[in-house]
Amino acid sequence: MRIILALFLFGMAPPVMAQGVDELEPLQQEFVTGNVLSTLYHEVGHGLIDVLNLPVLGREEDAADALAIVLTHEVWLEDEARSVATATALSFLMAADEGGEIAYWDVHGTDQQRFYNTVCLFYGADPEGRADFAQGFELPEGRADQCPEEFTMAEQSWGAFLAEIDLPEGAPPSESFSFAGGSEDDPIAVLLATEVEDLNARYKLPVPLTVSLEPCDQVNAFYNPSDKSITICTEYVDYLAQQAQAADL
Repeated sequence: MRIILALFLFGMAPPVMAQGVDELEPLQQEFVTGNVLSTLYHEVGHGLIDVLNLPVLGREEDAADALAIVLTHEVWLEDEARSVATATALSFLMAADEGGEIAYWDVHGTDQQRFYNTVCLFYGADPEGRADFAQGFELPEGRADQCPEEFTMAEQSWGAFLAEIDLPEGAPPSESFSFAGGSEDDPIAVLLATEVEDLNARYKLPVPLTVSLEPCDQVNAFYNPSDKSITICTEYVDYLAQQAQAADL
């Protein structure tokens, strides 16, 4: 697979590192950061589906993946959005290449499917401006032709519900999201706390959600509907660092 790794040069300016990955190269740090952001948006999708009682036609995991791309496109400027989308797609691609038994029974799509879906939706949000993105990841033409329609469908589906929780312009921030867990000395925790502030500046929920960064004894990130919490596992951050090093970014 021919990948334009130079796309990472468009990434987020301040390098952000988690404990345990502080010796990573700048592009490796961006890879970790981009995936943490995308994963947060994915888990926010699960939270919104729960607290807003949203109907889901199809797999909930696919809907959450779609929201991650919609928010990446809408929240960030182009250079930063490219960095997040590139990191996300590359992580799925590397996971697919790691081999092992494919868990067809899982609620998620396969890593390779999630890779192509990520590339397609991000490209479809701006097919003229992101043609190089699709070409760099070798998105097949037969799929690429459908991507603008796929992104429009995702944007309209999520947009209808996001509009219901949008804060009016000039309104004070909500307290819908809070950050708990994670050391103040850990820049990934600082990143998540900053994202929580941004979410509060954009949305107001009927039920608050809590975000935390903590050990879980598993490589994972998940939403827990019983206590309305999003957990980013430190083991998952470590796994991303290992991926970045293995790819020699």
